[in-house]
Amino acid sequence: MKLPIYFKQLQLGPMQNYVYLLGDPNTHEAAVVDAAWDVDAIVRTAESDGYRITKDLVTHFHPDHLGGSLMGHQIIGAAELVARVPAKVYIHKAELPFVHRVTGLSQSDLVAVEGGDEVQVGELKVTFLHTPGHTPGSQCFLVGNALVSGDTLFIGSCGRVDLPGSNPEDMYRSLTQVLAALPDETLLFPGHNYADRPRSTIGDEKRTNMMLRFPNLHDFLAMMGGPQGG
Repeated sequence: MKLPIYFKQLQLGPMQNYVYLLGDPNTHEAAVVDAAWDVDAIVRTAESDGYRITKDLVTHFHPDHLGGSLMGHQIIGAAELVARVPAKVYIHKAELPFVHRVTGLSQSDLVAVEGGDEVQVGELKVTFLHTPGHTPGSQCFLVGNALVSGDTLFIGSCGRVDLPGSNPEDMYRSLTQVLAALPDETLLFPGHNYADRPRSTIGDEKRTNMMLRFPNLHDFLAMMGGPQGG
């Protein structure tokens, strides 16, 4: 029997970000994925559903997912969350230099992880998948048959690879070797509301998403405008 999962998708902020709450209905412990924009709403939603947030799982360091300084604007995020609830911030180790640059988080607030690591949220297991390309330490979270993909894989597209730290070759490998290898029935929950529906499946994306259909790296790079980034 599959373990039941508490799972909520919230759209917050002017950039159409999806923030997720996932938890264990037995222990009522929850994690938030990419807490940003409105920490009050995130905490209030969890508490009203009877859950306590103990972890902030971060897909990548960009401030619209983590909080911090973005083009002169300060976005509410992980720093405000850990001041509000006893949560640690789980982020891939390759993101750490960027985290310290854009947030006020201290080393003690952070838990550095690698691909293949797992974390327990109550009795619920979350697996970290390292999917570099959009950023060096981009990661997705696999919980049950659901994948929270951040800015790696969108419904019908993928994350940008023309930003500092992006790498289109890494993105191609992440899409075709890591995410496309998941079972077709895996539910896909992206980091932004950029489509006509809030979720998809890996199977549907393999059939319809051009970014998963390139037969080789050369064609992918040509579509992306050639090698960019580090």
